[in-house]
Amino acid sequence: MSIQSKHFLNNPETLVVDSLHGLCTLNPQLSLDEENKVVYLSSQDRSKVALICGGGSGHEPAHAGFVGDGVLTAAVCGSIFASPNSSQVRRGIDLVENEKGTVIIVKNYTGDILNFGLAKEQYAAQHPGKANSVKFVIVGDDVAVGKTQGKIVGRRGLAGTVLVYKIAGALARRGASLEEVHAIAEWTASRVATIGVGLEHCHVPGTAPGPSHLGPAEIEIGMGIHNEPGHRRVSPVPALKDLLPQLVDFLTVTTDPERSFIPFKNDGTDRVVLLVNNLGGVSELELPGVTAEARRALEAKGVKIERVLAGTFMTSLNMPGFSITTLLLPSPSDPKSEAPDASLVLSLLDEPANVPGWKWASGTPPPRADQIASGAKRQESAVAKDNLVLLHAEDTQAFNVAIERACHALIEAEPEITRMDNIAGDGDCGLTLKAGATAVLKGLKDGRISGDNVVRSVIAIAQVAEEEMGGTSGALYSIFFSALAQGLQTHHAGARTLSHALWAEALGSALRKLYTYTRARPPSRTLVDPLATFTDALVAAKGKHVVVAAKAAGEAALNTRDLEAKAGRSAYVEGDRLREERVPDPGAWGVKAILEGLFGH
Repeated sequence: MSIQSKHFLNNPETLVVDSLHGLCTLNPQLSLDEENKVVYLSSQDRSKVALICGGGSGHEPAHAGFVGDGVLTAAVCGSIFASPNSSQVRRGIDLVENEKGTVIIVKNYTGDILNFGLAKEQYAAQHPGKANSVKFVIVGDDVAVGKTQGKIVGRRGLAGTVLVYKIAGALARRGASLEEVHAIAEWTASRVATIGVGLEHCHVPGTAPGPSHLGPAEIEIGMGIHNEPGHRRVSPVPALKDLLPQLVDFLTVTTDPERSFIPFKNDGTDRVVLLVNNLGGVSELELPGVTAEARRALEAKGVKIERVLAGTFMTSLNMPGFSITTLLLPSPSDPKSEAPDASLVLSLLDEPANVPGWKWASGTPPPRADQIASGAKRQESAVAKDNLVLLHAEDTQAFNVAIERACHALIEAEPEITRMDNIAGDGDCGLTLKAGATAVLKGLKDGRISGDNVVRSVIAIAQVAEEEMGGTSGALYSIFFSALAQGLQTHHAGARTLSHALWAEALGSALRKLYTYTRARPPSRTLVDPLATFTDALVAAKGKHVVVAAKAAGEAALNTRDLEAKAGRSAYVEGDRLREERVPDPGAWGVKAILEGLFGH
């Protein structure tokens, strides 16, 4: 996939400061030292330990988005993907001067360690009486880099850093000592593990657009948050149910000498906090699916999840990817002198944080998987099936074959319908119709749809449109087929076999019923155009000449390319573009495909 290289900004040079101004606009707790790019609490409680974090920008909401009551006291921001210099950090330390001391938390990157470390040592040199009042914590939670490869530089700092300063910040707010806050930050840093995966690199504003880093069917496991290469590439892109177990193995493995970073027991007693992090470009629709599969993968290994956090915590600009982090909680067998109590860790994590970067969390373990989908079973209709009028097709086998042919025609037309809808709508029409056709084929296979019972079959198709298609198209199709079932039963006049005339009467009444729910009338550049053309021709001919009627409907669908959109999604598309592209309405093209499939031309 190509790298998204367009951005909303004034200019790249002012982007970081502009962003920090926006953050302070959002959060009135904050003040900004613009020259040094330090965001800090305006009214700090100086009787409590302060927490400073920071690093290169481009990882928002980390770190400035976590400054506020209950987490960080200040964040020192560098340019995009570049550490702030030591003078900036010194200014941050001065701004949070307090009675108890300060804990500096940095991700394990050379620039951050050197510049924050230098500022700490300069402060100690100039304030010898407070030399021990500033503590230093380095977080390296990445498990993609093996021990041999990272022998000197160590593991990279990733989203697990957020858990470190949330837990330490909550303890500081309770009034804990500098030693206690530092100790819990160090312990948390030693128990977090993170692995990321990306579909593509991110783009740094102000740099020239680069070529695609990954192929269209590739992902990269272990990609860093500064476009660093990962552990390996995988192609084709695996389903989440196949990908997440691989990622969880990275986090929990103890038999691989290169990646045995965290002391999981893997005996069914491990308890963790799970954090699922959006690296910047994953939709809110996809991320919960990642969360669900991460939970399944962990539980399949016997790991008990005590808390789940999901959202955008630490990004890599607009990278289309995500990371998962586990915090391994203390076990009863851990030495009490080395580990806090698990209940303390969870209570600190659960404490409200008055910062925009922290996401809502339940404060409880996730519900059991079998509880999530244990809703009431679908109830059968109060009207017994034998109350439906039983109508047979004149040729039941031909009826079934025609339905099957129409479904395959619609499935084959999906790419073209999708292409049209990407121009004239929102891009989902082809897949929506394909989903409906696939479900109808399933109904044919299991006997719910059959020429032996046409009314029941039409009702089943209406249900497919409602449940499998959804959206506007699904509703229109479901209304039409429900009304068609009503019409067949209203006009059957005691007949048991469907005639052409009965089909025509029922279709006419169904179209009239549909008109009560949509303002679209031909010519409208909607699916109504070919549907009405077919129905009106069939009614006029009392059900005869269906092939002629279907051909006229096909012409009506083609003619929508020259019509002004009056209804549907196309009505929101700029008219000149539709005229220039001369793309038929995708919904109308779907009706054309169905009719041509039904009548074999």
